[in-house]
Amino acid sequence: MNFDFTEKEEAFRKEVRAWLETNLPDDLRGRAFAASRADREEVQKLRAWQKDMHAAGFVGLDWPREFGGRGASIVEMVILYQEMARAESPQLVNRGGVSILGPTLMKYGTAAQQKRFLPKILTADELWCQGFSEPNAGSDLANLQTRAVLEGDDFIVNGQKVWTSMGHVADWCFLLVRTDPGAPKHKGISFLLVDMKTPGITVRPLRQITGEAEFNETFFDSVRVPKENLVGKLNEGWSVAITTLAYERDLLTFIRHISLRNALHRLIKLARSRGRNTDPVMRQTIAGLWIGEQALQLNGYRSLTRILRGGQPGPEGSTAKLFWSQLDQELALTATQVIGPYSQITEGSAWAPDDGQWEFYELLARGSGIRAGTSEILRNILAERVLGLPKD
Repeated sequence: MNFDFTEKEEAFRKEVRAWLETNLPDDLRGRAFAASRADREEVQKLRAWQKDMHAAGFVGLDWPREFGGRGASIVEMVILYQEMARAESPQLVNRGGVSILGPTLMKYGTAAQQKRFLPKILTADELWCQGFSEPNAGSDLANLQTRAVLEGDDFIVNGQKVWTSMGHVADWCFLLVRTDPGAPKHKGISFLLVDMKTPGITVRPLRQITGEAEFNETFFDSVRVPKENLVGKLNEGWSVAITTLAYERDLLTFIRHISLRNALHRLIKLARSRGRNTDPVMRQTIAGLWIGEQALQLNGYRSLTRILRGGQPGPEGSTAKLFWSQLDQELALTATQVIGPYSQITEGSAWAPDDGQWEFYELLARGSGIRAGTSEILRNILAERVLGLPKD
């Protein structure tokens, strides 16, 4: 891969950098690595920020022009993420819609679905949550039991989902349901788009170790979903879901990379301000984190290059998510070692470094090996599908 940038690409970098320096609000700058998506007021700020980025043409940059994007190349996408990290910009609040559901609808959605949903995904006029996991169907997602029965022009949905990130503020949910209970568990599953304002939906926040409630339990009690909201074919939603999950893991490589690089930059500043940059052991630890961050970025280049050349996200994408989880936790731990006991002080105290973001980040990182696929499941995927080892 050629890592030299052309004059046109460098001009694009200058355009992005200048726009971010001028337009990024001060109250959002530098909070990307430990930003809240549980607080409604904060979500509204992030929604407004996505609208601004969209108006400038920087949301859905790699989407085809016919779907509202700019048809950008892999290099331009990389430049955008690099400059967002450099400016310490937050991630897109509707990143699940932009980078997971959007590509899924482009591949499996009807023309009517694409016209109806894609524009509002880009502008964040409609925020999306993901209704996949259940109490008995987390890593073993195919064990899901939420039922949908087709009655006339509607599916009637009953069941429960859990770990529904942003479910309390989302306008819509992309939902996996079982539509043929007699079929093998990987069969008989369908993919639906559900309006979260539909009668019969109850959202109950789940308190996290951070003290926030970003994700939720979601209950469906005879919820009516129009059959035109079915994505793909009836009972073939597993294929749609696999594509969605693959995009999610590749999403983590670059979208999460913004927060990771922000945290790394902040950590280096923190070590210098506290005189820990002269400690040879700490210098070696931070250098290792920096090398890991660069390796993660290069692996992301490889995955997205495959997609842009006409390929599909593959099991190798699990490598990026697994490595990101480990790096995220190591970085958070290193920060607590630099800060010492002050790392436990929460936001609002004058004694809290970076206004308590490190306390929040250390607790948040505990979930890195769980969300978007547990590390144990990812190791199984890599062992079986990449290394060719027998199933356990």
